[in-house]
Order: sequence, then structure tokens, then C-alpha cells
Amino acid sequence: MTSYAAPAPEPSAPSTPDCIRASDLCNFVFERTHNKWLASSSYYLLVKPLQIVLIIVIALVLRFVLHRAINQLVKRTADVPTESRGGLLRLQDTVFRERRRQRAEAIGSVLSSFSTAAIFSIALLMVLDQLGIKLAPLLASAGIAGLALGFGAQTLVKDLIAGLFMLLEDQYGVGDVVDLGEASGTVESVGLRTTSIRDARGVLWHIRNGEIVRVGNKSQGWAMVVLDMPIGFANLEEATTVLEAAAQTMAAEDEWREKLMSPPQILGVEQMTVDGATIRITAKTTTDAQPVVARELRTRLADALAASGISGAISANRVYVRPPTEEPPSSATSGL
Repeated sequence: MTSYAAPAPEPSAPSTPDCIRASDLCNFVFERTHNKWLASSSYYLLVKPLQIVLIIVIALVLRFVLHRAINQLVKRTADVPTESRGGLLRLQDTVFRERRRQRAEAIGSVLSSFSTAAIFSIALLMVLDQLGIKLAPLLASAGIAGLALGFGAQTLVKDLIAGLFMLLEDQYGVGDVVDLGEASGTVESVGLRTTSIRDARGVLWHIRNGEIVRVGNKSQGWAMVVLDMPIGFANLEEATTVLEAAAQTMAAEDEWREKLMSPPQILGVEQMTVDGATIRITAKTTTDAQPVVARELRTRLADALAASGISGAISANRVYVRPPTEEPPSSATSGL
């Protein structure tokens, strides 16, 4: 019989690694060594770690640059002097400069925190992608969780957004006297979520920023003192002259010249009643000096009216009618 020898098997070509299309280094090692494990190791032990490190380094550098830019902006904003909208009043006082600095630092802190969270969130997603983790299910789950959190924390998001715009618009700051509707008093602390106000009785109110619909700030720019002085039925021209002389004397003194932004003005008769006429006097002052100026001006005007004798003409001119009372019986009648 004739025997046939089995043909020798041809050597099979080595299978290509998964990284051959993703990395030139992997392709280069595989072409030189034809070793799948060595080519894959060069990719997962050299290229992947270097890419992850590069992502982290870029994130840190970008965070440093943004924080430096924010700090420069905050410093520049805090150093610029404040001016009123009309440009007539220049607020150089230490209190206003300190308040401007605090507001700029608060806004800078918010921007720094937001930029840090955004940069590292993106960097984390890029690192997970380099590790081969599928981001589509993760992003879908995060979107659903964010939607649920948004519905459950609507008031929190509303408070945070309102607090941020309050800081940006400089509606009020620590130390301001404000009227927020339900609560009025001095602002003790301002946050992104709540504002704390202490009223005249010492009660500390904590108000969510999202619930504040109107703000009446009594400590920004300038304030107005409005006084209504009764003069009874005295001569109007004489009373006006006396009040104007007292107001001008106060405005000329050095102690009150710095607190008064303009001399007091006698506007004239404000109203007429059964008690006589009432004259209105106004004075434009700084916000912190308004109560002191109002008390002093009221005292001086009252003393001037008393010294001129006009106070004697102030009378109520009211008649009180008493009900008739029964006369007691006479002794003669009672003796019968």
C-alpha cells in the first residue's frame, strides 16, 4: 500500500489586539513583536494612564486659570469707588467700601465653586470614558435623577437663584435697614438660601430668598427726613421765617454739615385741620445719620416755635360735651 503523509498545518496568523485601531503605539508594537499581549499592555499600561494624567493636569490648570481670573475680577470690583446712578453722590465711606468688598467676595466664591464643580465633573466623565465605562447609561441615569431632584427641590433651587441675583444686583447687604414685607429690621447675615434680619424688638427672622418679592432698603445712597410741624392758627409768614432760621442755623454748624447733604427746606403748608395749619420741612441726609438728624431738627424747630411765642397759638379748639347729670334732691324736699 502506498501511504500518504498528512500535510503539516500552516501557522495561523496571530489575532489582532483590540487597541490596534485606537493607538499608534499598540499598532507599532504589534507589527514589531506580533505579540497581542505585549501590544495590549503597551496601550493599557502606558497610553491610558498618560491620557488620564493629562486630563487631570489640564483640569487643574484650567481651574487655576479661572480662579485667578475670578480673584482678579473680585479685587478690581472691590477697589473701584461706588457712584450713584446720577453720578452726584460719591460713596467713599469705609462702610460702603467694606460692603462692596464683601459682596464682591461672595460673588467670587460662588463663581469659583461653580467653575470647580463644572471642570471636575467634565474631567471625571472623560476619565471614566478612558477606563472603558459606557457613559450613555450613566448620563441617562444622571438625567433622570436630576429631573427627580429638580421636582423635589424646586424651592431650594428657587432660593439659590434668587440669592445669587440678589448678590449680583446688590439689593441689600449686612448692616442695611430693610423692609421685606413680613419682617423689617437690620440685616445680620446674607446667604444664597436665606437672609437673617433682626427687628426693633430683637427678634431674629430667617427668610428664604425665594419668598422675598419686594425689598425696601433704607440704607442705600441717601435718606430724607420729613417733618410736619403744627403751628395752629399763628401767622403763616412769621412761622415760616422762624422755622427757616432754625433750620439754617443747624445746617451751618460743623457737627451737622457733614450729615446734611443739603440744607433743610420749608415746603409750606401741608394740611389744614380744626387744630390749625401744619408746615412740612424736609432734609436730605446720609442714611446712617437720618434718625439723629430727624431728632435734632425736630427739637430745634420745636424750641424755635416756643421761643417765638407761636406755640401759644397752637390749641386743639375742641369742645367736649358732657351728658347732663341729675341734680341731688334739695333738703327741703327731702324733709317733707
